[in-house]
Amino acid sequence: MGFIKEPEGVDFVIQSKPLTDKQERELSEFIAKRKLELKKKTKKANTFQ
Repeated sequence: MGFIKEPEGVDFVIQSKPLTDKQERELSEFIAKRKLELKKKTKKANTFQ
């Protein structure tokens, strides 16, 4: 895969705004919940093999 040349006057660097404490908490909770769901699915899938 090659590099993409930036056109003149265009900057491909993206800088996100920092998350608020509430957003960080919600994101952490979502990730933890999703990890549990995926763990259950893989455990369930492994029992049928």
